[in-house]
Amino acid sequence: MFKKLATEALGLSDIGKIIAPRDYDKVDSDDYILHEDNEKIFFLIKSKRDEYCFTNRALIHVDGASALDKKRTLRRYEYYKNPFANVSLQTAGTIDLDVEIIFNIGQQHFNISVDKGQIDRLRDLYKAILAISEQVYSNQTYLSFTQNSLAQAAAIVTSGRQEAVSKAEELEKLNDYIFNWSKESYNSYNQKDFSAIFERYINN
Repeated sequence: MFKKLATEALGLSDIGKIIAPRDYDKVDSDDYILHEDNEKIFFLIKSKRDEYCFTNRALIHVDGASALDKKRTLRRYEYYKNPFANVSLQTAGTIDLDVEIIFNIGQQHFNISVDKGQIDRLRDLYKAILAISEQVYSNQTYLSFTQNSLAQAAAIVTSGRQEAVSKAEELEKLNDYIFNWSKESYNSYNQKDFSAIFERYINN
């Protein structure tokens, strides 16, 4: 027990290891993957207390309160709902045992320590997170453009056809068109699967 307390006090229990794909089925995170929806693990960091599982859709964090507590909390952060921000990579100093990847996802801040011998693989994750951040930002920008364009077009149509749109059937057609346009734009620019980005940067 004293050894565990000392390890936690020194912060050594937080230094994670990057798990090889062949061992993904041995971690807790795998039980919560949406396999039925083609969700797939692309990167996984495991420490004594926590697991950080990066899938093509979300970051799954299995959170252990402490090294002495077996209680676990599962949190899921979908990338399209929780954009990455303030992404950085901190390399090791002369006496450091770890390197760190630091980022926000939505409103949550993460500072994940990894054994410094695995810095090359952590760089791959850093690149993937940056690329996802840029993609989500672009998607949100384009969605905003489509919504603004639709609002302007609808205003022009209604101002030029006030008598026509006063008829129920014409108003119904216009509403249907606006709904379908909005739905198509939402589906186009709310990307949920980022497999292509992980496949580009993560070399397992």
